[in-house]
Amino acid sequence: MTLDLWPAPHALAPVEVVVSLPGSKSLTNRALLLASIADGPSTVVRALRSRDTLLMAGALSALGSTVDTSGTDWAVTPGPFTRDAQVDCGLAGTVMRFVPPVAALSSGSVSFDGDPHMRTRPIGEVLGALRGLGAVIADDGRGALPFTVCGTGALRGGTVTLDASASSQFISALLLAGARYEQGVDVRHVGKPVPSLPHIDMTVAMLREHGVEVDDADANRWAVAPGTVRAVDHVIEPDLSNAAPFLALAAVSGGTVRVRDWPAETTQAGDALRDILQRMGCVVVLDAEGLTVTGPEQLEGIDIDLHDVGELTPAVAALCAVAASPSHLRGVGHIRHHETDRLAALAAELGGLGAAVTEHPDGLSFAPASLHGGVFHTYGDHRMAHAGVIVGAALGADETVEVENIATTSKTFPDFAGFWSGLFPSGD
Repeated sequence: MTLDLWPAPHALAPVEVVVSLPGSKSLTNRALLLASIADGPSTVVRALRSRDTLLMAGALSALGSTVDTSGTDWAVTPGPFTRDAQVDCGLAGTVMRFVPPVAALSSGSVSFDGDPHMRTRPIGEVLGALRGLGAVIADDGRGALPFTVCGTGALRGGTVTLDASASSQFISALLLAGARYEQGVDVRHVGKPVPSLPHIDMTVAMLREHGVEVDDADANRWAVAPGTVRAVDHVIEPDLSNAAPFLALAAVSGGTVRVRDWPAETTQAGDALRDILQRMGCVVVLDAEGLTVTGPEQLEGIDIDLHDVGELTPAVAALCAVAASPSHLRGVGHIRHHETDRLAALAAELGGLGAAVTEHPDGLSFAPASLHGGVFHTYGDHRMAHAGVIVGAALGADETVEVENIATTSKTFPDFAGFWSGLFPSGD
């Protein structure tokens, strides 16, 4: 089989650019879902148009909502959810995990499936929790795709205990729909620490914007009171995690990159890039113009726990691979269950380019090394593609990184390849 290889451009001089990024996938999909169960029509302003968000819009439309994605701002009119439906999850974890708790409110049978790899991603804890809240789910005991939520038009709700150490989405999934359950929902986590807590904070903040009462005062417990989900228009922030490769471009080229409209306050995990890049030697300034990062003469390694911001690991790992001092990334064993086993994939692909990388159960270690060109496989994972283009930019003109399936970046950033190429002077 012939691979679809894309030669990543080289940053042969400091890159000086200002970029405007598409909206946040995490915010867009939460906003769409809450709009679909609200008490009236609403609009998602500046919605991200990407594969994941279109899959979410398609899923909610299949249930019975009307989602108009024809313009920049997406209009949503809620249900009713009264018909049988089929939901394509693609590779979108938010669709696979967030939509079933809403489907449990339907009076129809809603079947779920997705791309082949999605059948290996964890969903059993959510399905088990929904059963504990009164839902009927047929999955032949797999705890994985494909499965069917056999709706009865309502859900009892109540208290449920689960282990969300594999994904914070398990918690968010139940909270987002919980206000529409007869008894609300009281979610208790048991097990290792929940990863990516900023994403749960994002869910709670958005629920409160919709007038939903949420009690998160106690550790590892989130309670949503039953009640109305008020219709609210959301203005979507830029996707700060998608800023990682662009800000990394400043770091590896010694240039300056400004991302417009960076929020002064946000629940997005990508905001951690400010601290990470500063610790690696960059100059970082947040002001009314946006976030501006200027790269150093020599990029320093970092020892950091990325447990709460695991989605940043591929981009940070790429920076560590080209840094002048050792690095250790910890606390991210859960990203083995993302679009691919990201730790194994990063170790294999960065190692294949000459990086001195050691894989650990929950992270990666790097020693300084001279990298060379080669093929960088993405495993259908947009964050892996980001890592590949960062390393490609850092190499000299005689060494090229060929990124396999760069189109996978459409998951959260349409035409990423064209946008990225346009940042480099005269065709490179």
